[in-house]
Amino acid sequence: MDDRYGSDVLAAGWRERAAKPVPQVPAELDLVVEVADDGYCGAVTRVQGGNVELEDRLGRKRLFPLGGGFLIDGSPVRLTVPAPREQGLRRTASGSFVVADQRARTALPSRILVEGKHDAELVEKVWGADLRVEGVVVEFLQGVDLLDELLAAEPPSDSRRYGVLVDHLVPGSKESRIADAVARGPHGRHVRIVGHPFVDVWQCVTPRALGIAKWPEIPRGTDWKTGICRAFGWPYETQGDTGRAWQHILSKVHTYRDLEPALLGRVEELIDFVTAPAA
Repeated sequence: MDDRYGSDVLAAGWRERAAKPVPQVPAELDLVVEVADDGYCGAVTRVQGGNVELEDRLGRKRLFPLGGGFLIDGSPVRLTVPAPREQGLRRTASGSFVVADQRARTALPSRILVEGKHDAELVEKVWGADLRVEGVVVEFLQGVDLLDELLAAEPPSDSRRYGVLVDHLVPGSKESRIADAVARGPHGRHVRIVGHPFVDVWQCVTPRALGIAKWPEIPRGTDWKTGICRAFGWPYETQGDTGRAWQHILSKVHTYRDLEPALLGRVEELIDFVTAPAA
């Protein structure tokens, strides 16, 4: 007759038969995992040589061997090498599909103008690939106050449009008054001025990307960048100190997901404006 209790529970291999299979999960970029041994938690930044690099919310990076010893939502997993992505499915930092074997186009007469070097570097990091495909050049003004001078020297036209991105474009601000005056002036039809509400483009990087709860509030009368550096405990006395602070912030930007929506939509609007066919 059949043995209702099955085979000997102490026979070889009983542990393996009772063990629950551990899922294998590809170590895709931005996947957040926890290390079971010490509780270290971070997002995948790269996979190389049988190791996976994780970056925690404070920007600290550590290497671990691929395989077991990781948790996702408290459950054990084995990290594996992610499958190569199909060329046609890859995306740029802005979220657009990569154009295969596409060389940069000859620059269009139209331009996107930004207020300073940091704005230009941020736009380049996220939208650079798209702009090269479209043939759009980004130039910086060193301040929106100089926009009238540029428009007088190089007037826009239907085939030479200017898209302008400014900081702190809120009702009643100096920036909004300049934007209104240009819109009402003789060049208004060929100039599109948009902006974000933040004091500086630094704030367009999300607190999550920097591993902080929120950006510090800087009192009126204090230079904003100086105040930010002080709040974070960074050197702030020279222009080089400010530049290094910005490079640290910029290093935390990998894709459009690391930027505030208030900036994303405005840059996309400018790209559409300067690349639209001439009427």
